[in-house]
Amino acid sequence: MPIEHIALQVRDLEAARAFFLRYFQALSNDGYHNPKTGLRTYFLTFGDGARLELMARPLPEGAPVVPSSLGLIHLAFRLESRAAVDAPTAQLHADGYPVTSEPRVTGDGYYESCVLGPEGVQLELTV
Repeated sequence: MPIEHIALQVRDLEAARAFFLRYFQALSNDGYHNPKTGLRTYFLTFGDGARLELMARPLPEGAPVVPSSLGLIHLAFRLESRAAVDAPTAQLHADGYPVTSEPRVTGDGYYESCVLGPEGVQLELTV
């Protein structure tokens, strides 16, 4: 299965975006903002088609950095259809892996599910 994108959560979204644009010649979308949760993202595309999602969520002033609050957030795998998302999600659940988000259409138009894999790495299965 090809990797769809990798997400990286950062404190300073604009600085991170500028870094990848400057040093790695990434192309950026116009960004996404979910006013309900405060989540802001940019999808950066690199020359070979690989994509990196930069994410920022509001953190309380002085909030400590805890695992999964900065750094790698999830690995996303692009599948062929909604059924191709549903089947492995069900199988992973049956095999004892926690499903953190059942298959659904997201606010930005993806059909996806999220499962915690080995070591708690969040895996996103998406169309």
